[in-house]
Amino acid sequence: GMHTSSCVHSWSQISAESFCYTSRAMVLKQVQLGNSDLLVSIVCLGTMTFGEQNNEHESFAILDYAVKEAGINFIDTAELYPVPSKPETCGSTEDILGRWLAREGPEMRKKIVLASKVAGYSEGRGYLPANRKVPKQTEEAARLTRAQIFEACDASLRRLQTDYLDLYQLHWPDRYTPNFGELGYEQRKAREGDVPFAEQVQAMGDLIRMGKIRHWGLSNENAYGVTMMVQTALQLGVPPPVSIQNDFSLAHRSFESDGTWEACSPKAVPPAGISLLAYGPLCGGTLSGKYLKAEEKKTGTKRAREGEEGGEESKEAGELEEARHSKFAEFQPRYHAPRTMELAARLSEIAGQHNISPAQLALAWAASKEYMGSVIIGATSLSQLKENVGAFTTEFPADAIDQADQLHLEFERPFFNSVCRMGRAF
Repeated sequence: GMHTSSCVHSWSQISAESFCYTSRAMVLKQVQLGNSDLLVSIVCLGTMTFGEQNNEHESFAILDYAVKEAGINFIDTAELYPVPSKPETCGSTEDILGRWLAREGPEMRKKIVLASKVAGYSEGRGYLPANRKVPKQTEEAARLTRAQIFEACDASLRRLQTDYLDLYQLHWPDRYTPNFGELGYEQRKAREGDVPFAEQVQAMGDLIRMGKIRHWGLSNENAYGVTMMVQTALQLGVPPPVSIQNDFSLAHRSFESDGTWEACSPKAVPPAGISLLAYGPLCGGTLSGKYLKAEEKKTGTKRAREGEEGGEESKEAGELEEARHSKFAEFQPRYHAPRTMELAARLSEIAGQHNISPAQLALAWAASKEYMGSVIIGATSLSQLKENVGAFTTEFPADAIDQADQLHLEFERPFFNSVCRMGRAF
C-alpha cells in the first residue's frame, strides 16, 4: 500500500494523523442509493480529469488509492469526459477506466458501483454521437432519443470493458432548462420538438430489462423534470430514478429551496426517495482556498502563514498553473466568480478557527445533509485525494459545520453575482 507516516501540507498546524491513514482506519459510511439495492460509499470518485489533466498512469494511481486504500466503491464517469469536452479526447476517460477494470479483473468489477452518463441535448457537439461507433459515424446533434440512449450505452459498455452499468444517468435534460450557472428560466429559449419524457423513461426501463444497466438516474435536473420523470415511470411501470447528480455546494444550495429536494424526497418517491449525488462540492477546487493565494499575490496582501518555506510557495505556484480554473478559466466561471472567492475566504477563516482544512469542512458539510447519497470528489493528485477522503473519516466539531451552514445567509447564490445570464463571466 501507499501508507506514509507523515504528510506534508500547508496546513502545518494540523496534526499529520488527520491526513494519513492505513487502510484499516478507513471506514467510510455506506448509503443506500434511492430505492435501489446499491450501497455506495458516502464519497464517490469523479473521473472527469482522466485523459486531460491526468494521464493514464496518474489516473491508475488515483483509482488504486481510492478503491484499495480509501475504501471508495463508487466511481462516476460519462461519455462526455474528459472536460473541457473536445472531439480528440471525448470517451478517453471511459477508455482509461475500462483498462483499469480489465487489469483488476472480474472480482473488482463486482465490488465497484460503476456509474456513467449519456449526453443531453447538444447541437454543437456532433462528435459525441459520432464517437459512439467504431469507426466513427457521421456527426449529428446529441439528443436523448431512444436510439441515441441505446447507442451511447453500448459505447460506454464497450469502452469500460464491462457488460453492465450499475447506474446510468441522463447527463442533462433534452429540453431547454436553465443549467450550469444560468440565472433562471426564459420562455423565449424553449425549443420545439423535445424528446418526450416517456421515450427517455422507456429507454431506461428497457436497458434495465436487457440487463445492460441496473438502475438509472437524473443529472442537472430540477423539480419539474424530476416530477415528470417519476410520474412517467409510474405510468409506464418502469422503476423510478434512484439518484440525481446536481451541482451542490456551500456556494450553490438551490436543491434545498427550489422544490427539487421535495420532488426527490421519500414522501414524493416512496419508500426511500431519490438520493443526491453532489458534484462540484468544492466548486472545482475554489473552496479549498488554493486560488485565494494567487489573489493575495496579485493584490499584494498576504496573511502570515506559519512555517511556510519559499520552496513550498514556488511548488504551490506551479500547481496553481496546472489547476482547473487557471488552465480553463472559461469552463466554469461560476466557480471562481468574485463572490464565490469571497465565500471561499470566509470558509477558510471558519476552518482556521477550528484548525481544519477548508476543503474538508466543505465536504463534511455536504456529507451531513439528510438527502446526500454520495459526495463526488475529484483529485488530480494523491495528496488532494487523501485530504478529500479525510473529510469523511474524521469527526468534525458540530459548530464548525453549523458555521459553514450559516454562510449562505451571507452569500445568497454567490456565483450569480457578476456572472451574466448565460453563466459566462462578463
